[in-house]
Amino acid sequence: MRETEPDVLFGYLDDLLEVDAWPDYSGAENGVQVSVGAGKRVCRVGAAVDASERIICRALDLDLDLLMVHHGLFWDTARPVTGRRYRKLEPLLREGIGLYSAHLPLDAHPVLGNCAVLARALGLETDRRFGSWKERDIGFSAPVASMDPFRASAPGWTPPEELPPAAPLRSGDRAAWCRWVETVTGHPVHLIPGGPEEVRRVGIVTGGGASFIEEAAREGVDTLITGEGAHHTWLDSHELEVNVLYAGHYATETWGVRALAEELSDRFGLSWTFLDDPSGL
Repeated sequence: MRETEPDVLFGYLDDLLEVDAWPDYSGAENGVQVSVGAGKRVCRVGAAVDASERIICRALDLDLDLLMVHHGLFWDTARPVTGRRYRKLEPLLREGIGLYSAHLPLDAHPVLGNCAVLARALGLETDRRFGSWKERDIGFSAPVASMDPFRASAPGWTPPEELPPAAPLRSGDRAAWCRWVETVTGHPVHLIPGGPEEVRRVGIVTGGGASFIEEAAREGVDTLITGEGAHHTWLDSHELEVNVLYAGHYATETWGVRALAEELSDRFGLSWTFLDDPSGL
């Protein structure tokens, strides 16, 4: 097990994810949010979806040097460090644990991103970018005919022992796709059946990607796989004739942080662990 200077690690992550080039929600801070303690080197890395109090407490218990998350601490303008913000920052600063956050840059990365890795876990071969936001594409789309369950793989994820028959998935059986997405994500799928029962092309935008139903209809994507959405998306689905599979915000966004941690392990020899704390949403 090796150690790495924090600045080397952070520079590599910033370049890999292009954090400076990516637009994001107003107030979202991508990159280093809390520095590693002075004089410390990084050896043990934790990967998590959320920088919650529970996750930070577990990082302390595991004596981690760095916590990498998808949903960081800072999403708004400057506010006093009080209440739960203090309860999150104080232990990180006291123990010298660094915090690195990547939101949209990690959703969208062509190899390590949530969307790309989830597509591979589903056995899909993506051939188009999808989910345009501020002139950048977050997600991917793929023909279901490309699906191969034996290709299903993702860092930190074990494929099911009993793989589904490929024929119903490749032929676009909507019910089979709902079952397969549930199996892969480990989360119940809520289907809005606005589109065809015979699926031809799926689009993937993890997390809160339901706003891309209209783009799906424009681009010939008849089925959108995402995490969650608002009430009006039921209307959007039916009126635009696009199926929507809600597989959970959390469950669709565990993929990128695990892939990123595995990348650091391969490149720098660091040990890593996934801190799982599903919200059920």
